[in-house]
Amino acid sequence: MTELARELSERARTALSHLAEAQGHGDDYLVELHEGELAALAHTAREHGVAVPELSGR
Repeated sequence: MTELARELSERARTALSHLAEAQGHGDDYLVELHEGELAALAHTAREHGVAVPELSGR
């Protein structure tokens, strides 16, 4: 696994955790923020041809 893949994977796990917390608290703003972060990470992964399982389907 490349350094980029490791970094994207770690950031995706963190964003997913924060997203779940925001959803649990009903915080629509933070939900949107973390969904945007995940979308940006998925875009970066696609641009560089990096498979990040945590981002599959995004």
